[in-house]
Amino acid sequence: MGAGATLPPLLLDDDEAVAVAVGLRTAASGTVAGMEESSLRALTKLEQVLPARLRSRVAALHSFIVPLATTGPTVDAEMLALAAGACRDHEELRFTYRNRSGVSSLRSVEPHRLVHTGRRWYLVAWDRDRQDWRTFRVDRVDPGLSTGLRFAPREPPSGDIAAYVQRAVSYTPYPYRARVILNAPVIEVVDRVPPTVGALEALDEDRCVLQTGSQSLNILALWIGMIGVEFEVLEPAELAEYVREVAGRFGRAAGNSCQFLEPLAEINEPKPEPRG
Repeated sequence: MGAGATLPPLLLDDDEAVAVAVGLRTAASGTVAGMEESSLRALTKLEQVLPARLRSRVAALHSFIVPLATTGPTVDAEMLALAAGACRDHEELRFTYRNRSGVSSLRSVEPHRLVHTGRRWYLVAWDRDRQDWRTFRVDRVDPGLSTGLRFAPREPPSGDIAAYVQRAVSYTPYPYRARVILNAPVIEVVDRVPPTVGALEALDEDRCVLQTGSQSLNILALWIGMIGVEFEVLEPAELAEYVREVAGRFGRAAGNSCQFLEPLAEINEPKPEPRG
């Protein structure tokens, strides 16, 4: 039988079959446009060959799991496949890209990796015109993506591409960038810091360093405070000064409230019963 002539039988155990079914259902409502119909067709074929005991498990999952509608931008499946193929074959990509402000520019890049954060797809590539590594949101890439000449692959910007993209989207693009020590273990705060909002690194068993960014100091200070642990601002100096200013404002507000409440407590304090 010639290679690629037909798909061979696929042997899956019970848990693998259920996992594939759930994955196909999730893909039908995910962030990749054009995958819905093909995912549902594949799911229908899979369900037809499942034994009865597994068919009932999959049916229960599909009947009682309600996915929230995807409200963010989606990416085209063919575009992802083209970009992934260019990464594999070391082919230059040319496209029009819209930045955060909506300004478009022509880009000629050497693609390296695609990174998926759960809600967004990013392309890590060497920008030939800017002579530097760049991270591109794939949903901002014009559909007219085209490949060009082959290139010799470069040394990647980081050994951990996922961590590189996390820093690039949560820290680098903002005018205000902060490094903060959180007085809590990484495992305690990791669920409170989404990877697209900040990058965490363990400092020791009881502390970690947070790198994050924002368009304004007040939003930055508010968000760090909402993590809910003691912290120390390493940089920038203006963030530390702003936090001191806000802390004084809140302290004075709390002090005034206490002074106001003391007379009320005396008024509401139960009076002793008169003796008969």
